[in-house]
Amino acid sequence: MLYDRREGAREMKEWKKFLYVIAGLLACFYLPVENLRFKGAIFEALALVKWYAREHVLLCLVPAFFIAGAISVFVSQASVMKYFGAKANKILSYSVASVSGTILAVCSCTVLPLFSGIYKRGAGLGPAIAFLYSGPAINVLAIILTARILGLELGLARALGAVVFSVVIGLLMHIIFLKEERARHANGDIEFGEVKTARPLWKDMIYFFSMVAVLVFANWSKPIDGDTGVWSLVYSHKWWITGAFLAVLAYSIVRWFRKDELKEWTGASWGFALQILPLLLGGVLLSGFLLGRVGHEGLIPSRFVEMLVGGNSLRANFFASIVAAFMYFATLTEVPILQGLIGSGMGKGPALALLLAGPALSLPSMLVIRGVIGSKKTIVYVVLVVVMATISGITFGYIVR
Repeated sequence: MLYDRREGAREMKEWKKFLYVIAGLLACFYLPVENLRFKGAIFEALALVKWYAREHVLLCLVPAFFIAGAISVFVSQASVMKYFGAKANKILSYSVASVSGTILAVCSCTVLPLFSGIYKRGAGLGPAIAFLYSGPAINVLAIILTARILGLELGLARALGAVVFSVVIGLLMHIIFLKEERARHANGDIEFGEVKTARPLWKDMIYFFSMVAVLVFANWSKPIDGDTGVWSLVYSHKWWITGAFLAVLAYSIVRWFRKDELKEWTGASWGFALQILPLLLGGVLLSGFLLGRVGHEGLIPSRFVEMLVGGNSLRANFFASIVAAFMYFATLTEVPILQGLIGSGMGKGPALALLLAGPALSLPSMLVIRGVIGSKKTIVYVVLVVVMATISGITFGYIVR
């Protein structure tokens, strides 16, 4: 009987392979290569992934991978559990997680390796999710830019909504998956490795701070035209500042770390890159194919989006949240996109819904998050973001109408 079951399972796998082959052949046979929109969508997919590789991989993702690798190797379980663990003080853990975006001015893709690092190191699901959302959502420059270009009301609503969102979504994820989280920590199914005590704490702090500083200053955005403040001053000297922190990082690596530690660190960083990059680039390709780039259309015409986000109806807010959740937004690009949509008749409610759902989520990031926490938790996280963004949009639209 056992043999019959195995044989049946083998035959089922063979049939699945056969159906996949047939489906692939039919898809190739009916490819609409003569259709101009289909050709344009392919071009947009390739153009977006080219832009992404040039603008984000070297300066954003590579430093993030090294930071994530350092977290997984050099940060002790006790340190992570103190601030983000399941038994950590909830006020402390969610407070730290919810304001992380004010320090890390990153997009949704760049925060993924950091999220993966702290989660695998033992962080509770709730604080880790709060950190995941707040990283790209509470970007100080993006909020200032929103207020200056789209209006003070929208800027303040975005800032308040992002902080509240990160805490509420983290708490809801903690409550929904409380049983699984208890089992996760009780069963010890996470490998923490040895606690590293080879150096004084201040040396590790300099090492980590210099890596974060390189990430932040290398990606310092161009100031608004006419702005001559501190932001503009930093931007004009950003490569000197980045180089100085790189020198500090190089010194700390050469003088304070053993060869076996560096080998373990680079190995962990490479592991994060192998896990995340393929899914991320594949997601960017798909996002570009469906929705295109800023100012360019993919397979889905932009007029459909503009038509469906006018006013402040439930449909408009929900549609804005859904589109924002799946579309990829690089840091600050959501502001010019919204400027064009508002000019085409988009309501303020759907605009806020897009601002709250867009920077923190994208199709590429969903694929990576799924690889870290699983399909069920990822689906619940996406649903929570979309539902809360919709409710926030409707409420805001009702208040400011």
